[in-house]
Amino acid sequence: MTTLTAPFFSGTSLRSRFEALRVQMSENAAKRKVYHTTLKELEQCSARDLRDLGIAPSSIRHIAHEAAYGA
Repeated sequence: MTTLTAPFFSGTSLRSRFEALRVQMSENAAKRKVYHTTLKELEQCSARDLRDLGIAPSSIRHIAHEAAYGA
């Protein structure tokens, strides 16, 4: 039987791995905030405002997702 023993973070310290995790969590929190802010703002728009912007009400979540996470 063969086992893989290579560590995932080869050559990095525990401290640097935790720092990378903290940075990733911070970036994810910022993206979630952009998503929820955009979603809230678009959901508060009237149907007329959305038409003026060329946005269908059914595409609000998609637009918020693109704003936060990209294509």
